[in-house]
Amino acid sequence: MQIGSEALQTLASTIFAAIGCDGDEAGTVARFLVKANLSGHDSHGVVRIPRYIEYWRMGAVMPNRRAEAVWQNDVIALFDGNKGFGQTIGGQVMAAGIEMAARQGLAMVGLKNVGHLGRIGDWAEQAAAAGQASIHFVNTTGRGNRVAPYGGSDRRLSTNPIAIGMPMGGREPLIFDAATSVLAEGKILVARNKGVELPDGVLLDSAGQPTNDPNTLYADPGGAILAMGGHKGSGLAVMADLLAGVMAGGGCTRPGVDMLENGMLSILMDPTLFADMGFFAGETARFADWVQASPPIEEGGEVLLPGDVERRTQLEREADGIPLDDTTWQQIFETARAVDVATGDIEAALDGLPG
Repeated sequence: MQIGSEALQTLASTIFAAIGCDGDEAGTVARFLVKANLSGHDSHGVVRIPRYIEYWRMGAVMPNRRAEAVWQNDVIALFDGNKGFGQTIGGQVMAAGIEMAARQGLAMVGLKNVGHLGRIGDWAEQAAAAGQASIHFVNTTGRGNRVAPYGGSDRRLSTNPIAIGMPMGGREPLIFDAATSVLAEGKILVARNKGVELPDGVLLDSAGQPTNDPNTLYADPGGAILAMGGHKGSGLAVMADLLAGVMAGGGCTRPGVDMLENGMLSILMDPTLFADMGFFAGETARFADWVQASPPIEEGGEVLLPGDVERRTQLEREADGIPLDDTTWQQIFETARAVDVATGDIEAALDGLPG
């Protein structure tokens, strides 16, 4: 099934409005979810809608909340997200950090007690659009605990993504965004919904044995995702958990947590503080071009930079529609009906089918 992005965004916005989000927030959450699909990150797209509504029913996330600064000086601010939707609260906190970095050249902002922050590359993109470089470390306090540490066999870590953004002086920014696990949990959820097996080296079952079955992750007891790159990814996950959990104040991954709560530590930098802008623009372009000029290892291949795949995928999906498997669409449909969205509003999304 292919669905047009505008129609899908309208439906998602209608669902969030039905649980009490005001128009701005409903539109913001929907826009970021659909943008993730457009970028090719289906793991952080509309497949999350049923889970977000589940979090709302549990009281883990609340509509129309504002980020509250609990401590700050000229270059550092710590925020409480007050259980708000991550797409709304994340944007508020990034805007505050961007403003601080614009004044001081450098800023560090911590965020705790917030709902799922979505695709973390969005926050690096927000900073890059303001001409700032940024680094983002994210964790959960335990609900997302699904990753085995290197050498371990059960869940002790979350997927703990890291994002880095670099403006390129008039060119498209470079945006690196990756989970510290082999796959993001949402990609395993997408595989489960599609009914396809995972590749080797992704998942362990509850006995610590390798498996290709995505259902294993959601069993009771559940399996565990492996860290990317063995000890390297595991080490990054540990450090991301500490930076986002301890420095931002929400705590690190721990057992016995029923509510999802993200934490994030972001560092934002104004390049004009560090380098002449002529040098900055020239050197970033020179380096990027030099890297991409490497002869492809495969005939007809090419060297891509961070963010290239997402931009290409977005152009394709804006033209052709967003692919959704039948299970994901059915889950969204049932979620919409469960929050009393009118059948006509749901069916209107199908008008977005291309062709």
